[in-house]
Amino acid sequence: MVKNVKNNYNAASIQVLEGLEAVRKRPGMYIGSTSERGLHHLVWEIVDNAIDEALAGYCNQIEVTITKNNEIIVKDNGRGIPVGIHKKTNVSTVETVFTTLHAGGKFGNGSYKVSGGLHGVGASVVNALSKYLEVTVYTNNKIYFQRFIDGGKSEAPLKEIGTTNQTGTEVLFKPDSEVFTETINFSYQVIKTRLRQLAFLNKAITIVLSDERETKLKQDTFFYQGGIKEYVGFLNTKFEALKHDIIYGESENQEIISEIALQYNDSEESQILSFCNNINTPEGGTHEDGFRLALTRELNNYAREHKMLKTDESFLADDVKEGLVAIISIRHPNPQYEGQTKTKLGNSEVRKILSNVSGKILNQFLLENPSEAKIIINKVILSLSARLAAKKARETVITNRKNPLQFSVLPGKLADCSVRNPQEAEIFLVEGDSAGGTAKLGRRRDFQAILPLKGKILNVEKAYFTKVFADQEVKNLIISLGCGIGSEFNIEKIRYHKVIIMTDADADGAHIRTLLLTFFYRFMRPLLDAGYIYIAKPPLYKLQINKLIKYAYNDEELEVLKLEYSGKNYNIQRYKGLGEMNALQLWETTMDPENRIVAKITVDDAAEADEVFETFMGKSVSSRKEFIQENAKYVKDIDV
Repeated sequence: MVKNVKNNYNAASIQVLEGLEAVRKRPGMYIGSTSERGLHHLVWEIVDNAIDEALAGYCNQIEVTITKNNEIIVKDNGRGIPVGIHKKTNVSTVETVFTTLHAGGKFGNGSYKVSGGLHGVGASVVNALSKYLEVTVYTNNKIYFQRFIDGGKSEAPLKEIGTTNQTGTEVLFKPDSEVFTETINFSYQVIKTRLRQLAFLNKAITIVLSDERETKLKQDTFFYQGGIKEYVGFLNTKFEALKHDIIYGESENQEIISEIALQYNDSEESQILSFCNNINTPEGGTHEDGFRLALTRELNNYAREHKMLKTDESFLADDVKEGLVAIISIRHPNPQYEGQTKTKLGNSEVRKILSNVSGKILNQFLLENPSEAKIIINKVILSLSARLAAKKARETVITNRKNPLQFSVLPGKLADCSVRNPQEAEIFLVEGDSAGGTAKLGRRRDFQAILPLKGKILNVEKAYFTKVFADQEVKNLIISLGCGIGSEFNIEKIRYHKVIIMTDADADGAHIRTLLLTFFYRFMRPLLDAGYIYIAKPPLYKLQINKLIKYAYNDEELEVLKLEYSGKNYNIQRYKGLGEMNALQLWETTMDPENRIVAKITVDDAAEADEVFETFMGKSVSSRKEFIQENAKYVKDIDV
């Protein structure tokens, strides 16, 4: 029954947020989150504005600097933001752009044919979320300057401060720590990866990244005359590329500029990246659909015409993508995305355009290069054969909760929980039988399941698909989770909504975590998308004074405890592994939902683990050697 309660809900109860207040009140609506990812999104927005100048043909150099004070400076040599008074706001256009949402040159006035960014809200959002922001404009042989503080408040109107023969815009900003409470420290590697990608996507543009925070200046310069063709070559350095030239082509149709580049390698994995106006579309969309349709169609046609396929055989989409590295990049004057995050392109006309364009490029290459065409077709035939063999292998490990005996029994090592609602159930993947036994004693049987893993699971980077399914530890994991794998994967059949990786806090434990994350990323990525994968964080130290016990999860926490109990007679134990804790300690520190520390793993986290593992454990020796040479200087201590 609804109870009638008198309250003061009236017109005065409705809050109206003016100007940039809305951004500061709900920053997640504009940059996704206020985590490290959202912090770096600020950089992307300012850089995207510079890239838009490049797309319009007015800019060929962009410089990004991380200053000693952890500020970001983005400078381009474009036209410079207009400095005249804006007729609607009665302040300078510069101030308008940095203080008014949806104010920019991307709304149909002809300033930009195509653009990325946040549709004109990028600059003002960055200003709103910064402690201070300074913009310097070089235009009409003059230099103009304006400074904003405390979330976008102008200190003074735009003013002329000098003369110049340069053109362009320079933006300096410092993120507001009151907004970004998790961190305001920028990652050089994260920014480097994105800027390198932008340089690939925009050929013949120079992008310079500098970091002034260390004693010695760190700097990288990116310039790729070949654009996405070089991008494919770069991605394929981690593999052994097949001996055929990178297939490349571009076309313009209905004001849509399309570029594709692709090359096969000898692996079983595919890497197809699609972009619209420089924005990555990880969920694909109509541009990627058109490319995939053309690829399957053209390879089938060529194989049949040259009698390389049996009459009852056809390549499927999964066959033609195996071992494929491809980039699809389009520039569209009016892109339409499905959802607010721009992860999937929705323009229906793009599918047909990309299918036709990709088909012509592929068909021409295959006809003009018969020996290389044969290499590609033979690779796809091997994929077709492997698919049929893998299908038989997969059928032996698929299971579901309602009737586990329908396909395979649950593994004997699994200590299952009694609850049958997956939303309430969690499973710990525990390193070793000893720690697994302790975890079984310490768990809560009603909602916690334990699966001990013997040693390290199979390195899926080197193993063929059929071998992955034959590995007993992998098979136990697949059966225990119950959701299947590959084309038979069904997330609705998952038996636990929390899959928690619990390993020792040492090098071997980190190795096992990386192996498992790589496996989930390769074969069960929807679990990562759904937020079902976690990593447990066991303590490193136990400080004990008589019966009082305190735990420290890192060296910093240990030092805090030492200070807190200085002058007292305490003992410190460093845990070398989970097996050194008894069942009660393991429950209290690592398994109790009320006290434990667990980290939810995102797709980005898993992708990073996958990339590192691919470098170390993949087939490319040269990539591994290069990585070790570049990073050996950063190694300080190795836990053995």
